[in-house]
Amino acid sequence: MNRPEAPEAIVPVPEVEPGTAGPPCAYARLRAEAPVVKAQLPNGETGWLISRYEDARAAFADPRLVRPLMSAWPPREGDDAPPPCLPTFLEMTGAHHERVRRAVLPMFGRKRLEFMAPRIRTMAGELVDAMVAGSDDGTADLISSYADPLPLRVLCETTGLPYEDRGIYLPHTLALLSAAGLTMEEVLAALYALQDYAEELISRKEKDADGGEDYIRLLLAEARRPGAGLTRDDVVSFVVTMLMAGYKTNIQHTGNALLALLTHPEQLQRLREAPGTIGTAVEELLRYVPLMNAINILVATEDFTLHGQHIRAGDAVVPVPASANRDPEAFADPDRLDLTRTPNAHVAFGHGPHACTGGHLTRMQLAIAIEVLLERLPGIELAEPAESLPWDESTPLRAPARLPVRW
Repeated sequence: MNRPEAPEAIVPVPEVEPGTAGPPCAYARLRAEAPVVKAQLPNGETGWLISRYEDARAAFADPRLVRPLMSAWPPREGDDAPPPCLPTFLEMTGAHHERVRRAVLPMFGRKRLEFMAPRIRTMAGELVDAMVAGSDDGTADLISSYADPLPLRVLCETTGLPYEDRGIYLPHTLALLSAAGLTMEEVLAALYALQDYAEELISRKEKDADGGEDYIRLLLAEARRPGAGLTRDDVVSFVVTMLMAGYKTNIQHTGNALLALLTHPEQLQRLREAPGTIGTAVEELLRYVPLMNAINILVATEDFTLHGQHIRAGDAVVPVPASANRDPEAFADPDRLDLTRTPNAHVAFGHGPHACTGGHLTRMQLAIAIEVLLERLPGIELAEPAESLPWDESTPLRAPARLPVRW
């Protein structure tokens, strides 16, 4: 007699402990006991959580796992299925993704981005000067004065997004980044609004031939070239992608990285004494402070088995970089911040064809933000106990809402 199959155990996605950026402590048990486990996702769907380093790294590069369109996942059938939005760079697949990545990736290489270093340094210095000038007692909130405004200014300066339009595009961007609490209709509305804004911005730039050079204009010029690998729609997707991937995540990661440094004064002192080690320190901050917590949805295109679990075509698979980067099989003493750690092959930016295009810009921005702060304010320290700080928990990457410091 055939026995019915036992129902699969479904666990909740581990939650970050209040007052921390994560990763959730529960991933340590999952790595040890259930490295591939079906979980209830925030939107009510289920997906396979992948918590170990080697498995997560492999999943990001596995051609059997593709990123679904945010506007079409989970799939809906029939008349209520809306037309999908243009894919962001994270969602492009196959030959389309290859040709777009080939056109965009050189713009975000280390050498090509060198022109941004002095500009970022100037912006960071201006923010520190304004913070100091606005303080009567040598204290300030490092989030509102520094970590919050810097990433948007860098993004606008690099890509050509108008800073003065922030009241138009930021509300839609922030809505998408907190999408766990939105209906699909609200997600689509925000995506369509960003897409419409990008279309309008590109039209403006096409009419203004003397507006200077920025990445949007460079991509438009490439799209007009005969036989180009880019289309105008791809440039629209670039604008939407940069807003979704290059804004709030950098704000929150910068705030968390600064908090990590300020709560490890002995390591901060070593960095002050050896500023040339900033590159190694930034890699460790990217590993130690999660850029994201369990929000990388991939979809299986065929059946396969991993650690005894049968993953079926159509199943969601969720590699968790925040857990992978704390895997003791990959990193010695992984829960310890070690600004001298090397090698440090973290997966903060993913891995494989969809590794984050803007990774070098994020590295440069964080390095300069720390360098300028320590140069201008060498005695900076927390002005309140870390455990009393309020937290912004509006997106999966939590960060301190305030970071009171004195110098």
